[in-house]
Amino acid sequence: MSSKDNTASSTLSAPLTNPTFRAIWIANQFSSLGWLMQAVAISWLMATISTSDVMVALVQASSTSPAFFMAIFVGAIADNFSRRKVMIIGRSLMMTASAMLTLSIAFGVTEPWIILGFSFLAGCGIALHDPAWQASVGDIVERPQLPAAVTLISVGFNTVRSVGPALGGVVVASAGPLFAFGIATFGFAVPLITLWQNKWKTLSSSLPREAMFTAIYDGLRFTAMSSEIKATIARGALFGLASTSILALLPLVARDQLHTDAVGFGVLMGGFGAGAFLGGISNPWFRQMLTQEMLITLACIALATCSFLLTFTSSLTFATIALAFGGAGWVTAWSGLGVNVQLASPRWITGRTISIYSALTNGGIAAGSWLWGTVAQSHSLSVAFGCSTGAILMVAALGLKLPISNRSESELEPSGNFSAPTVALDLKPRSGPILIITEYSIPEQNIDLFLEIMRERRHAQSRVGARHWTLTRDVGQTSRWIETYRTPTWTDYRRLHHRYTSADTQLDQELLRLSTDGCPSRTTILIERPTGAVRKSYPTVPYVSQK
Repeated sequence: MSSKDNTASSTLSAPLTNPTFRAIWIANQFSSLGWLMQAVAISWLMATISTSDVMVALVQASSTSPAFFMAIFVGAIADNFSRRKVMIIGRSLMMTASAMLTLSIAFGVTEPWIILGFSFLAGCGIALHDPAWQASVGDIVERPQLPAAVTLISVGFNTVRSVGPALGGVVVASAGPLFAFGIATFGFAVPLITLWQNKWKTLSSSLPREAMFTAIYDGLRFTAMSSEIKATIARGALFGLASTSILALLPLVARDQLHTDAVGFGVLMGGFGAGAFLGGISNPWFRQMLTQEMLITLACIALATCSFLLTFTSSLTFATIALAFGGAGWVTAWSGLGVNVQLASPRWITGRTISIYSALTNGGIAAGSWLWGTVAQSHSLSVAFGCSTGAILMVAALGLKLPISNRSESELEPSGNFSAPTVALDLKPRSGPILIITEYSIPEQNIDLFLEIMRERRHAQSRVGARHWTLTRDVGQTSRWIETYRTPTWTDYRRLHHRYTSADTQLDQELLRLSTDGCPSRTTILIERPTGAVRKSYPTVPYVSQK
């Protein structure tokens, strides 16, 4: 790709040249606007039909809790099934829930638990849709455009969020909740129609789908073994915990500190949204000049500045300007963290890593909202914002211990050069467990380098599915080293090798150079068999394959 093409790909508008991404992105803005208006309408309706503060609080929990509790399951679904179809099902749930809620209100059925039930169903649709959508971005746009695409998604949502609640309040006040629910239903229908009309190419696999338990296990294991993803999740969860004070306490700032009304609160949200928009526009330019860690640090400084200024200001104008800094930092940080998770994940597991990241970071935001609200209630707004400022700066300083990488492209895509060995047994896809034994002959002078490479090999193989990996040495013939690992089934063994990257296969060449007289390694593939009754359909002698 030429430098001119690189520059074009790095601009924020570059993904919008892709007609599929553009259509879905625009449709999602309608959906987000309708969802935010509906959230205001549901909260207002619940406040008018129920005297319980708990029921009012459960409105928010009913729509957001599915994303947290279902995260790992929906991530595995997004990686094992057509992501487009998963998105369609998720959107269908959201539209169905909104339509049923609209009909219920139209016919005068306003029971609190019915409203919460439909809100929960819509939340399940969101939980199913979002990981599949975010994982699909890397399938729809070209790799160099991925950072801009993720930033656009964040910019679009935060811009709509700055006007959605205020517009919802106006609609509810002027036309009633029923009209707001109708708009939300229409908003959910727009992206559903768009998804039905648009298709995109995805990588296909000749292997059967993973079992759900195995897919979940692989997702958790890969995330636990990726230092980049773990650092991103830790920083994201702590960032959400520390910085959410700005949005969580903003209504109290408007009411108690600035003494303004709903219009003033809308102005404050507009300032935050304007900052998010400007931050998103400038994000590609900053990415060319600064490392990802420096961008996260600047984002933390911007949000800490916003939090600090909100502690003292009594001016609506000054607070709006401060919130513009906060909005810019908010979008810069979240888009950078989201991009890092995408680039640190191969396509076969992106849905799972994204869902785990989203669950834990949203958990941090939820915990932060409760924490800073408790501090403000027990002490004061000034104390809450002061503590939040310090916490945000600590997240920035944490970069010295858990830095965010500056990947420009993924190095984890499968090499695609594996051919399954010919076997003498009639192995079925679920045959297993499979035991793989590889023998090496390493001279004494190469042992230190051999062990270093084997540490990399253990990490590489375990990351893609190897279990119970061990390395042993023959006490009688000291140059003989034996590597062993297992896979649950024959299909898992084939899937493991399909996931190997080019860097993983290069380790084989490095090991060959270290071997005695260039002697290649000797690999044996065995299938475990119980010592009980012999199955008639299988020979009792294990098959041995050498390469």
